[in-house]
Amino acid sequence: MSLELHDITLSYPDGDARLTVLDRVTLTVPAGSLTAVVGPSGSGKSSLLAVAATLITPDAGTVTVAGTRTTGLSRGELTQLRRHRIGIVFQQPNLLPSLTAAEQLQVMAQLDGRSPARARGRALELLDAVGLAAQAGRRPHQLSGGQRQRVNIARALMNDPTVLLVDEPTSALDHERGAAVLDLITRLTREQGTATVLVTHDPSHLTGVDQLAEMRDGRLTVPVRVR
Repeated sequence: MSLELHDITLSYPDGDARLTVLDRVTLTVPAGSLTAVVGPSGSGKSSLLAVAATLITPDAGTVTVAGTRTTGLSRGELTQLRRHRIGIVFQQPNLLPSLTAAEQLQVMAQLDGRSPARARGRALELLDAVGLAAQAGRRPHQLSGGQRQRVNIARALMNDPTVLLVDEPTSALDHERGAAVLDLITRLTREQGTATVLVTHDPSHLTGVDQLAEMRDGRLTVPVRVR
């Protein structure tokens, strides 16, 4: 199952005119592959992720997630699609300070109706996958920045998404921790079989990506096959 964006255009009111932030963007991301989109701040990268996540409806074009075209879906149907098919790794982890690392993940599954025992089992499995099995009982203030970002990634995978969308995951990390997080995302993409899109203004550490594209002024270059 893949993620497909076709001929996406998105604009916002700008005084008496409209500002185009995505200009006929087309992108296909196969399952089990990682596509990186690089570009400066304000180039349209975050808007691209928001459209792919079905958080924003474009002016024109189509979004297809795991074979489901999102055009015409109701708000409730889009919510269900995000809950079951899309995982989002936000730039800031935004972890709940009162919850342990395991509980951060369990909440996601319990919102979906899973039993507490099943949710905890999956949470511990994912924390082990991101190298945090020993930190499952720690709260955010007891974790480093890199560890909090790993919890953020594990949380996005909690409901077994088809599509994983990652927004500037290394922006608050130093060089070494940033490289480790990108290596982790690459490995999990292969292991979990997700169609992953990672946006970043920093093109370093992208040696493991399958496709690389550049966003400038709302336009996306044709993705270059790296692997």
